[in-house]
Formats: sequence, C-alpha cells, structure tokens
Amino acid sequence: MASFTKASLTEKWDRVRAGLAHAFSTRAEVETLAHEELALLQRIADAVVQRRMAAPAVMFLESLGPMSFLGSQALHFFAPIIELAFSAQEVSQVAALLERRDTTVHLIALIEAASTPQEMAAR
Repeated sequence: MASFTKASLTEKWDRVRAGLAHAFSTRAEVETLAHEELALLQRIADAVVQRRMAAPAVMFLESLGPMSFLGSQALHFFAPIIELAFSAQEVSQVAALLERRDTTVHLIALIEAASTPQEMAAR
C-alpha cells in the first residue's frame, strides 16, 4: 500500500485546486466579435426595430440573458426544423453567438442604438 506523506498530499491538493480554479467561474472572457458576427447582430437589431419590437426585445434579452447558453443549445437541437425557414449557416452562427455571455449585452446595445433615431422621427 502506498504511503502518503504530508508533502505529497499537499502537492496533490494544490494540483486539484489549480485545476478547479476556474471550473465554476461565472466571469465572461472578453472576446471580440468578428465582422460577420457584428453584421449578423446588426441585421437582427434592424429587423427588431423595423417591426417596432425594440422594448419587448430588450426586456426579453435582459431577463433571459443569463440563460443564453441554454437557448443556444435549444437552437442546436431544433436546427433541423428552424432550417426550413432560415439558412443553416445563420442558424449555426446565431447558436454559436448565444453561447457567449457578452452577445446579449451587445445585441441590446445595438437594438437601443437603432431604435433611438426611429423614436425621434416618430415624435
């Protein structure tokens, strides 16, 4: 039977702690969006504003922002059905974007920026 010394147990415990240091982290890593991703988000924001759904969309995105990863997984699951109405490439792009936490914040900012000029013109 292997003998355990205090030094060997401490070393093993330090390796386990180092391995699990970021396992349950909720801090989002900051990644920049590619040009194609920004263009897709802008098209989504423009479509929302054009349909005059900016306020409900912003409220929906803010309330479900923390669960965006689950939404992306549902989008992957329902992709065969959704691809009947939308292109497969855009569905997979949106699903990949929803996996990142900062995407919903960026989309909210784009919707608010696009809706502000339209609200001014309506007055």
